[in-house]
Amino acid sequence: MKNRLKYFKRSVLIGLFITIAGTGYAQNSVISGLVIDKETREPLIFASVGIKGRPIGTITNLSGEFDFHFPYEYRNEVFVISMLGYASYEIRAFALFNNPSLVIALQPTTQVLSEVVISDTLTGGEVMKVALDRISTNYPVAPFMMDGFYRDIKKIGGTYVSLLESAIKIYDEDYSEPRNKFKLRERVLLLEVRRSLGYSTKFTTYFDEGNLLEDLLLHNNVRYRQFPEEEVFFSSLVRDKDSYYNGHSIYVIRHTHDYQLILYIDKTNYSIVHLEYENNTVQPITKKRGMESRFVGIKKVIDFREYNGKMYLNYITVDSKINWYGLKTNELKFETELQQQLLINQVKPNTEERIGSTEKMKSYGLQFQDLPYNKKFWDNYNVIKETPLDIKIKEDLEKQLSLDKQFQDN
Repeated sequence: MKNRLKYFKRSVLIGLFITIAGTGYAQNSVISGLVIDKETREPLIFASVGIKGRPIGTITNLSGEFDFHFPYEYRNEVFVISMLGYASYEIRAFALFNNPSLVIALQPTTQVLSEVVISDTLTGGEVMKVALDRISTNYPVAPFMMDGFYRDIKKIGGTYVSLLESAIKIYDEDYSEPRNKFKLRERVLLLEVRRSLGYSTKFTTYFDEGNLLEDLLLHNNVRYRQFPEEEVFFSSLVRDKDSYYNGHSIYVIRHTHDYQLILYIDKTNYSIVHLEYENNTVQPITKKRGMESRFVGIKKVIDFREYNGKMYLNYITVDSKINWYGLKTNELKFETELQQQLLINQVKPNTEERIGSTEKMKSYGLQFQDLPYNKKFWDNYNVIKETPLDIKIKEDLEKQLSLDKQFQDN
């Protein structure tokens, strides 16, 4: 588990400005704290935080910290923190009120698993085939709406040059298999969009100017069934040591040929609860201004959370890197990196609410769909606490002008 946490630290950035549940309620309660490993005392990154059985939640930041806002009416219900490889922490929410120095230590489940000997003969490929067959059973089969927060950050040569954030609603009919696995099925409503100056500088052309949020949603391999269908793929999957999540034993399935894919699959119903993907194969992309761009790496994490017996998207993060080389010299000119995050902070299952065709997000870039900057909205928008990395991002972006001023001017 320690190695998995280190992998997370290397591969994923998701910190400042991530929204959490509770926005829009008349009266909210808040629980703030730090989540750590009980044995190592290291902070636990991306642990899920929420109210048991309720479709709201957040996650811990890169320092293991969280601020969880929720309706006051849930104060007598069970507050829960869960993470792969750890026993869940559960307590009545009101018991944690007014605790400014709350530290919650999760117990690794190696001891728990040793108490129950579980043996089976299924191969990794066989487990995966069952998981794919049961997507239509384990994931939504009726219309649903999700409230979320999208963020993308662009980086050149180690310096952050642009930031775009949006509060959104996402509507989907169900998780039925689409005919076209690369055409967006969800409808997205943009509630608020704000962006920094970097979206209109000379660096803009070195990044994809299309709809990056649409691209990110299409990275959901489970929703879009984006897995190889050839038998060679299934035969390449191997089983690692079982893990544990939310009181359930978890299959850990791994593919390591050409790229790395790790799947965490619930043993009780074969739902895919977590996916990690990394590919560092260098591939030429395009030529521009005497240079050639080459794709050099992508790291992706997809996580699901269970509500009312169905699995819904919890968060998805994608970090992609493209380097630019001189055509004549083949020398590295500069490096670019795009970091994207989407956190779902509330799910509304079996909804009658819809997003109409005239109000849905357009297919072109969000930077061209930005709305007038609503400072009051953002001032009251719940965020996860800053981490040292978030401060670095802010410092880079404010070399020309304060972020608040940039948002107003763009």
